[in-house]
Amino acid sequence: MVKFERVKRLEEEIKLPTRATSGSAGYDFYAIEDIELPAGELTRIPTGVKCEIRPFMVLILANRSSNPSRKNLVLSNGIGVIDSDYYNNAVNDGEIMFEFYNTSEKAVEIKKGEKIGQGFIVHIIRVENDEVESPDAERAGGFGSTGK
Repeated sequence: MVKFERVKRLEEEIKLPTRATSGSAGYDFYAIEDIELPAGELTRIPTGVKCEIRPFMVLILANRSSNPSRKNLVLSNGIGVIDSDYYNNAVNDGEIMFEFYNTSEKAVEIKKGEKIGQGFIVHIIRVENDEVESPDAERAGGFGSTGK
C-alpha cells in the first residue's frame, strides 16, 4: 500500500498532498496552520500528514521552486528523506515536516493551506551485498533519529 493520511493527533480534516496537474511528478504538501519563520532561523512546519510506503521505497521531500526566490526559504538539509519505517513511529506517528531556513532579514509568514513543499515517491535499489547496521532496531522519530 502507498498512501497519504492524516496523523492521529489531529481531529480536523486537512488537505492531503495533491499533484497540481496530471503531468506533475511531485505531490504538493500544505501548511496546517499559520506560522511565522523568523529571519535567519530554522523552523519546522508540520503538515499533519504521514505516508505509508512499502519497503524499498522512499518519499523524497523537496522545496518548491518559488520558495527561495519569492520567500527566501531553503530546506535546511537540501532534501528530506522519509523512510518506509518512519510511518506510525512511536514518537510522532510519522508526521512529515519541512524544515526551512529563512535567509532573509525579515520574518516570513506562511498561511494555513499554503503549499510549502513537494514530495516524490521513489523505488530504491539495494546493492547485492546490502548490510543493515541495526536489523532489530526500531525507528524513534525523525530528524537524526537513527544516530550518528
